[in-house]
Amino acid sequence: MATQPMQNLEKAIRQNGLVRFVEHFAQQYPDSHLKDMIVDRLGPNREMEVQGREVINFGSDSFLGLDQDPRVREAIERGLHHWGSHNGASRAFSSVRSNEQAEEKLAAWLGTEAALIYPSVSLTNLGALPGLVTKRDLLVIDEHAHNSMQDGARIAQANGVRVVPFSHCDPDDLDRTLEAAGEYRVAVVAIDGVYSMTGALPPLAKLNEVCLRRNAVLYVDDAHATAVLGPHGRGTVLDALGTYDNAFVIGSLSKGFSCFGGFIGCKREFKQLLKIRSNTFIFGGPVPPAYLDAICVVCDILASSEYDIIRARLTRNLTQLIRGAEQLGLVVLGAETPIVSILVGDEDVTLQAGKFLFEQGFYVQSVTFPAVPYHAGVLRIQVNANHQPGAITGLVHGLAKLAESFALPTTRNELRRAA
Repeated sequence: MATQPMQNLEKAIRQNGLVRFVEHFAQQYPDSHLKDMIVDRLGPNREMEVQGREVINFGSDSFLGLDQDPRVREAIERGLHHWGSHNGASRAFSSVRSNEQAEEKLAAWLGTEAALIYPSVSLTNLGALPGLVTKRDLLVIDEHAHNSMQDGARIAQANGVRVVPFSHCDPDDLDRTLEAAGEYRVAVVAIDGVYSMTGALPPLAKLNEVCLRRNAVLYVDDAHATAVLGPHGRGTVLDALGTYDNAFVIGSLSKGFSCFGGFIGCKREFKQLLKIRSNTFIFGGPVPPAYLDAICVVCDILASSEYDIIRARLTRNLTQLIRGAEQLGLVVLGAETPIVSILVGDEDVTLQAGKFLFEQGFYVQSVTFPAVPYHAGVLRIQVNANHQPGAITGLVHGLAKLAESFALPTTRNELRRAA
């Protein structure tokens, strides 16, 4: 009997290198993989019930804990009663009033002339990035830029746009790349405001100097800085550049905002142009209206003096964790954002280390290739403002036990290797 086409398709996909890599480790370490988990309950201080046990969740990017804020939850409830679960129309045809209000609030808080909301950050990058360039333009992208920007660049390239990479966070290489590109009408340079796997921040001011000299505009995916870095959580761009005159800023509404969606902050004229040029805006569907009402509430919280109180709790927790990990001699990557990565190394050890901490009562994300370089796996810990100090203390104790049980890289070993 002939093999069915669907079976042929499955076999073909399973030959993909990445699929084979992931399935290999899923089969070799089924109890340690801790991916695709089903969560049965969430508590007010990051308690999480999963696999029949309660652990403290250090894998949430709701950095400010606003998902548990009664004002935010009440706004969603009010919006649900007013609008229903969904308004069911492409924004190319109509937007609920809350959408316009949320964009006005976002722009006022961020300090941009305008803001345009998309259903997610990924859809923002998949729509806005190709929408800003045409065949006569140039798109230059950091080699470590977020996957959604890489995919947006592929769409632009398929549309006939020249796309070239430059070395990670390297202004000199950006300058060389733009010079070597020859003639172009204008260039867009796509980077992250925070590189999510390491927490690294780019040299924005120096990159912008190159852009201004080379007729290029910065496009900054600031999703992991939104609501947690800079005054009132405005992110990295305004803090580094003092202006948005030569930069688009992309922000997340589902991380620090604890709501739904993504947005681009831009000049007023670009808002209308992107409505015309962004396929994901036209065809992506709207953010459910109840969440738009919640976004307005979060903007008010961020713009108020209360923000400093919430951010101080986050800073306290972050400082406690970093100091504890460094005192253990562990290699800590990223100490300026709520994302803290502990270097582990080999993929199998990284998965086992995550399982070890899970059994101690703490969930962290075991991140391996291809999200990080091969044999450079990390434990990715996301600190939230509503983690209790005792939970941070417990996690540090768990890391101490981990260091006793596994041969983890240490700062001493790394310094010796560098020498």
